[in-house]
Amino acid sequence: MHVSRQQLLALFIIALPIASIAWTVTHEEIFREFHDLCQAKSEGCQRLYQRKFFYLFTCEYCFSHYVTIAFLIITRYKLLFPDWRGYLISGFSLVLVANVYVAIFARLRLDIKKERVEIKKEEAAVKGKLGD
Repeated sequence: MHVSRQQLLALFIIALPIASIAWTVTHEEIFREFHDLCQAKSEGCQRLYQRKFFYLFTCEYCFSHYVTIAFLIITRYKLLFPDWRGYLISGFSLVLVANVYVAIFARLRLDIKKERVEIKKEEAAVKGKLGD
């Protein structure tokens, strides 16, 4: 049982598009209508399996598991073991790393939004002083 540098590098690289896709589908404006529909259905459907199905499109953590499965099929990436155990370990490892990326990105976006609000406040204050 040996993890090569190439396997570790692949872990951090493959997690990037997983995080990107999970974030984009669950948060970005381009999918807003889809997200809102899934949100409503996840709260309003009669059957539990229907609510859970639609919920997975509103939660980046949940959705990242399904994106990871797709990437494991596409890349055949295995970690530590050359058999099904390698898929299992790599799957959960990719989800973890992808969600660390998502958390970093979310924090970065929050900081950027905060800075924009502060800049607008300062600009308004300057305009107010110049207008006097």
